[in-house]
Amino acid sequence: MQHLYLKTALLLLLTLLLSSCADNDFYQQDALVQPGEHDLPPAGTDSVWVVAGRHYERGWLHRLFWGRHHRDSWTTPVKLPVFDLSRVNGGMEVIKKGGGYQTSSFHLQDSLGRIYAFRSIDKDPVLVLAKFWRPTFVTNILRDQTSSATPYGALIIPDLAKAAGIYHTSPTLYYVPTNDTLFGEHAGAVQGKVFMLEEKFEGIADTLGMFGDVAGFEGSDDALRNRYETNTHHFDQKAFARARLLDVLVGDWDRHKGQWDWAAYQEGPKDIRYKPIPKDRDQVFLKMNDGIIPFIATSKLMARKFNSFGPKIKDVKALMINAQFIDERLLHELTRTDWVAIAEDLKRRLTDQTIEKAVRNLPPPIFALRGESSIQSLKNRRNQLLEVAEEMYGILARHVTIAGTDQRDKFIVKRLDDDRTEVILIRPTQNGIPEKVLYQRIFFRKETEKITLHGLSGDDEFLLEGDVAEGILVDVYGGLGEDEITDRSSVKGWRKMTHIYDTERGNEIEFGTEAKDRTTRDVRVHAYDREGN
Repeated sequence: MQHLYLKTALLLLLTLLLSSCADNDFYQQDALVQPGEHDLPPAGTDSVWVVAGRHYERGWLHRLFWGRHHRDSWTTPVKLPVFDLSRVNGGMEVIKKGGGYQTSSFHLQDSLGRIYAFRSIDKDPVLVLAKFWRPTFVTNILRDQTSSATPYGALIIPDLAKAAGIYHTSPTLYYVPTNDTLFGEHAGAVQGKVFMLEEKFEGIADTLGMFGDVAGFEGSDDALRNRYETNTHHFDQKAFARARLLDVLVGDWDRHKGQWDWAAYQEGPKDIRYKPIPKDRDQVFLKMNDGIIPFIATSKLMARKFNSFGPKIKDVKALMINAQFIDERLLHELTRTDWVAIAEDLKRRLTDQTIEKAVRNLPPPIFALRGESSIQSLKNRRNQLLEVAEEMYGILARHVTIAGTDQRDKFIVKRLDDDRTEVILIRPTQNGIPEKVLYQRIFFRKETEKITLHGLSGDDEFLLEGDVAEGILVDVYGGLGEDEITDRSSVKGWRKMTHIYDTERGNEIEFGTEAKDRTTRDVRVHAYDREGN
């Protein structure tokens, strides 16, 4: 009988939704607390009381179906400083308007030449919808579900990141008055809203003390391009794994490649190593599983990636979905031992005192609502980090892709025994740059099903050797260039465990007894996704 009532209620709700249109007046006009709206003490000089999102206030029936989420944080008054473009950080100017789909954003520059991002904390996700759906109820639903994110969660991150040894930004929240005209033609996009000011790292002028002897900064697209075009640019994979474990700790599911900047460090006369700088912490502490419909929609069979933050990390895989592209490319060097050591160090650094201090960066009224539960959840999740690291390693170890560069590379695959296969990637001596081992890892058959090698555009050399009874499948993609591929390995059994993909002409290939010929006339066999677009 209860199921019948629930189905009837859902059918009624769906009927009402289908008959409704997008609400053009969904958002509040001014975040400022109005006279008589709340009984609050004076805010003081240059500060005001604001409500980040009155429009997320809903009755009990709506909350039952669509969730309580973080609605109380959006609708609780907090005291914030007033943003004055002519005074903050010695005076700032608008460099350009950002191009985000969901937030109003700007690039600002201060009097010392430092660059900042200035982004609204509320979002309008309508542009992610197909045009057909934008005038419909779907827009209302999508806008309302923004309440699943907390407007103040980013304030907790800096102290956690600092203790963890991870580079970070230090965001500050401001209110922009409704009479502000300093943004000129863009004034209407900022007036009456709450914005976050956050450092950007684009040049030496933006350098902070924590970066040490940094040579410069790159975005993900440029850093990845340098990595694949040359064999002198490398990513610090241990530092990236540390940052990714912090992402899981705080429930940040949206860590695609656009959410990272990279600090570049000179290593010797020729090499550059990139260390990660996480940014854009809009999706930390997501709460989406507390309404009937979002609970169903975010199950493992549907929109799994919208994983809710709680006292237990229940679904590590969900928190890795949006980061799959960059995880697979920047974490393939690490062994299980590496992951465990990083997790143990992170767990040691994130003390109870550190967590408590970090959460107290919330505005006091929000801490009163969420502070103690957030502290306890973070402590519990910290205590799971070893298990999380093991699971992340296991997910990434199943299928591993190792790419070379557009320059000459040498791959060596050694089938050591029935359980172990070693892969070595060497940069040969060339153009005055000495030989260097760029990659070396031993894979275990019980963990890894397939290893894929991509030579990209250089004249590359591949050598496979070893005689075993059982082994891991190795796919070799020679790539553009005149490649030399030699398979002297042997794996007993009817199934060939080496597959060679390349064009039929222009290469020297010795298939031996083990390799399966997958050569073709189709140049698309060389394709490798470098950009992740």
